[in-house]
Amino acid sequence: MKTLLIAEYRAGKLLESYTELVGFAQALNAESAMFVVGSTGVLPHFNGTCYVASAETCGEYNPTVHKRLVLEVIEKEQPDVIVFHHSSYGWDLAPRLAAALGVAQISEVMDLQESLPVVPVCNAKLRRTVRPSTKRYIVTLQPGAFNGSESDTTPEIVAMEDGDGSGTIVFEGYEQPEKTAVDLSRAEIIVSAGRGIGKQENVQMVAELAERLGGEYGASRPVVDALWVEHSRQVGTTGQSVTPKLYIACGISGAIQHLAGMKKSEFVVAVNTDRDAPIGEVADVLVVSDLKQFVPALLERLS
Repeated sequence: MKTLLIAEYRAGKLLESYTELVGFAQALNAESAMFVVGSTGVLPHFNGTCYVASAETCGEYNPTVHKRLVLEVIEKEQPDVIVFHHSSYGWDLAPRLAAALGVAQISEVMDLQESLPVVPVCNAKLRRTVRPSTKRYIVTLQPGAFNGSESDTTPEIVAMEDGDGSGTIVFEGYEQPEKTAVDLSRAEIIVSAGRGIGKQENVQMVAELAERLGGEYGASRPVVDALWVEHSRQVGTTGQSVTPKLYIACGISGAIQHLAGMKKSEFVVAVNTDRDAPIGEVADVLVVSDLKQFVPALLERLS
């Protein structure tokens, strides 16, 4: 099996998330080639062939031109799977390619089961294994779902040019997201509340623990969706990505979307009644307990 990995280049920088594409290929045990519209001066550490088009001439975002270039690489490499990030770039370009090639597209892949893509369903409460309807297919990967390691090998570079360079879309620049009321990315200690807190009134004890430890409190998506905590405190792919020195997850099972937003924390403590909860896979310490009993006991000890 062979994969074509579509890396991303933004504001003059190669996004390090290309290693997640490599991780997917490694999980498939597949041979890989890579494509990026960027600069030969900023290259991925990748063991294989990397096709590079100039962002200066082709534009960092020009789907008409980029699709043309990727189709050219597909013709040369004949990959079985074309792999994108589940990002604004992937959302836009992947379906254009799928339509042009007449192949299946599977979005937001979070795992592999016997080499078949696994995707979330029912608001990520369940998972579904998908069998593509075509031999060649396209996937977009959920952020943080696959871990890959950089290679020490310098890739073989194939420079590409697009003779036309024109398109119907004009790229004007990047718009920064609105600043949130709470910047959790700067917090050194975060205590987060998950579905296991049971009711809105119990958010207070999580917030109190965060305050006692000199940190901030956060929340998982179900707690925010229930309107128990404001969105500015949400941790995960649809909230904030955080890297605190200490992260305490209270009643959080560990959905991929949440783990992607906090797995780079230096030290993780998880409090959960389920010793087999996915959060335990990234936790340095797993406390198997009802958080409604454990957190008050910890607060008393800290006082």
